Formats: sequence, C-alpha cells, structure tokens
Amino acid sequence: MTTRTAPLIRCEHVSKRFGHKRVLRDISFTVAAGEVLSLLGANGSGKTTLLRIVSALDRPDEGEVWLGPVPLSSATDGIRRYIGVVAHAPLLYDRLTGLENLDFYARLYDLVKPQRRIEDLLRILELWRWRNESVRTYSRGMSQRLAIARALLHDPPVVILDEPDTGLDRDSIELLTALVAHLRLRGRAVLTTTHSLALAQRWSDRIYELRSGHLHHLACPDRNTY
Repeated sequence: MTTRTAPLIRCEHVSKRFGHKRVLRDISFTVAAGEVLSLLGANGSGKTTLLRIVSALDRPDEGEVWLGPVPLSSATDGIRRYIGVVAHAPLLYDRLTGLENLDFYARLYDLVKPQRRIEDLLRILELWRWRNESVRTYSRGMSQRLAIARALLHDPPVVILDEPDTGLDRDSIELLTALVAHLRLRGRAVLTTTHSLALAQRWSDRIYELRSGHLHHLACPDRNTY
C-alpha cells in the first residue's frame, strides 16, 4: 500500500439541486494517492452527478472540490489532464479502429511517442488482437475496456470510474479488478461507482452509499478474504 499523503481528491460540503430536488446534501470525503473509494446507491441517487462534479464537468451549488491543491471553482480546462474518466458513454469513434481511437486521444493529450503506452494498455486489457478492427464491431464489454484504456492513456493521477463493470463478462471483471489493484499500487487515487457490493468490497479501501442525498459509510472487509 502506498504511504498516504495529502489527498488527491478533496470534496467539502458539496450540495447540488435540480429544480426543487436536492440530489446531494453536504457531501464531504477525500481520496488519497494509492486509495480506492467506491460509491454505491440506487439509480437516481446522485452518484453520477457527484462524479461529474469531481470530474469538473459540472459545478456544485454549494461547497468545493479540490484536485490536489487546485480548487475546481477556479481551475482552467487544463485540470482535466489531471483526471481520467470512464463515464456511461464510452467517448469512442465507432468508425475508427481501437488503435486509431487511442492514437487520436494521444494527439489530444500531446503525448510524445505514445505507441508503447498504447500497446501496453491494449495488451493489459486484452484488446491487442482486435486493435485494427473497427470499434463498431466490438462487443459492449470490449468497448468498455477500450474506454478504460482511453481514460488511462495520459497516466492521470486521479481516475474516476462510473460503473466501469457495466457490460463486462466475468473474465473482463477480473481484468478490471487487477487493473484497479495496479492503479492503487502506482499511487493513483481511484473514485468509482458500482451497483455491486461484492466488487466494491474487492476493490476498495472505503465504501460509501449515497442515500437521500447523504453519504453513509459502509464497512469494508479485508480484500484478502475475497
């Protein structure tokens, strides 16, 4: 386990409402380098809204989020290079191949000689064999794994995964579980949502449930027992 230092994600007293509905109520938590925090909750509980706020894609009505030392309320668009996000939409171009998609995103991130990084990710996520196939031919699980590769391409210190297990078969979930463990060992701060308590227990250092807009801490058993 990486030695804990100042948190890479700090969320303080965040609230958000849509119309008369208050979705998030006074939410506070931190995620340190080398730590995985999982959020559970029913559909509509506010998990995705909270992740959008932490990803700098939305703003809270009250409160503040810091990524490292930077408050998001005053951050520039460049802060998004600090984050890797896997959202419900994979953000892939289905007319391009898997390799072409990652080449495209590597250019967006101004990565120098990204070929080795791209190959490593495609091999880790067991997509190398299909690198030259159009993404439109990929299964849902393959597209999800490519979206994970896209999010990790620039090696961000903060990784945000919104239900990353969606559409994955058992073997792919095992790959994802190994990848989350790898991110922890490399000192990344990982914030993830899932509907699976069993997966959250395997992945996480801490687990919270979002219920009625509030965070409720859940016990996290020793991962070594799973």
